[in-house]
Amino acid sequence: QVQLVESGGGLVQAGGSLRFSCVAFGSAFRFFLMGWYRQAPGKQRELVATITGGGSINYADSVKGRFTITRDNAKNTVTLQMNSLKPEDTAVYYCNARGLENYWGQGTQVTVSS
Repeated sequence: QVQLVESGGGLVQAGGSLRFSCVAFGSAFRFFLMGWYRQAPGKQRELVATITGGGSINYADSVKGRFTITRDNAKNTVTLQMNSLKPEDTAVYYCNARGLENYWGQGTQVTVSS
């Protein structure tokens, strides 16, 4: 069993930056594929970025060059640094841990004003 606790997010103007952190409580963190997803009102949840235990990274095209995902296996933490934010980045952001089972954080609202 894994519990994911997110922090960060909030309200920011377009062009600004925000940083998320997600701490995983449980074992074998380094074996999980960690990621961030987001869901805007009226839309399906979509991938933002993922990172493997070995550090291989995948980004959605819409965030490439603006967002950076990192992880610290010693601290069971994954972070998402979001720069040059746009109004279309407004969504609820979720931390995800994928192994034999799929775990989700509680979700954190990000609002980018124009």
